[in-house]
Amino acid sequence: MIEIPEAIVLSRQLNKTITGKKIAGVIAAGSPHKFAWFFGEPSEYDALLRGRMIGKTAAYGCRVEIEAEGAFLHFGDGVILRYYEAGEKLPAKHQLLITFDDDTALVGTVAMYGGLWAFPEGAMDDNFYYVAAKNAVPPLSEAFDYAYFQTLFSEKSLKMSAKAFLATEQRIPGLGNGVLQDILLNAKIHPKKKMDTMSDEQRRGIFDSVKSTLAAMTDGGGRDTERDLFGNQGGYKTRLSKHNSLLLCPDCGGAVKKEAYMGGSVYFCENCQEK
Repeated sequence: MIEIPEAIVLSRQLNKTITGKKIAGVIAAGSPHKFAWFFGEPSEYDALLRGRMIGKTAAYGCRVEIEAEGAFLHFGDGVILRYYEAGEKLPAKHQLLITFDDDTALVGTVAMYGGLWAFPEGAMDDNFYYVAAKNAVPPLSEAFDYAYFQTLFSEKSLKMSAKAFLATEQRIPGLGNGVLQDILLNAKIHPKKKMDTMSDEQRRGIFDSVKSTLAAMTDGGGRDTERDLFGNQGGYKTRLSKHNSLLLCPDCGGAVKKEAYMGGSVYFCENCQEK
């Protein structure tokens, strides 16, 4: 799933790869998928986009947005984006196929769920999640400092667990269950620990870990649980994830536990992560 590091990596790759290309044709919903979401009628995507020139691509949380001369392509966290050179074999099934005038292509597919939205400028401005993602302060920006992080504290949010605080209600769009695992291990905080039971030093530790862990993941080309625009595995080796098959803590060597919590799995070391 696309989270903050992967969205940034994809946006950088798209800016280098497709900027300036002209859209030659679009096929949307070519392979029906119950949980592939579109803006309006997919059959209208070709008329909207054909002939437009690709401009800047930007990352917003777990979302990637491509500008195309007054129209936008916007992809959510469950979409797999792949770029194909001219002559490369395209996948037989896809939820979005964009061909360019040099015979290269961008393909979007959905495994579980995902949004592949194409729309004129301003058409998504009433969508809460879209607006929240675009208006959020990016965690890797200078504006996301500890003073800003403290503005996320409220009577309600301080009663939440560390996982709920970081990964729900769009407090930090794009910070999901995937990147959360290493953030909390590095901060030495258990995912179920309540925010109001933490010292100021521990909350500051979470903030520092958000910044440093997301930076490491991004600098590494995304997590090794995900793939980039060209199908390459990310270079950042996750410390707590499905790739930690031995379930041993990378810090102390103790046993790592995996539990279902809040709609997803959490990994944690009971020795290192204070509950």
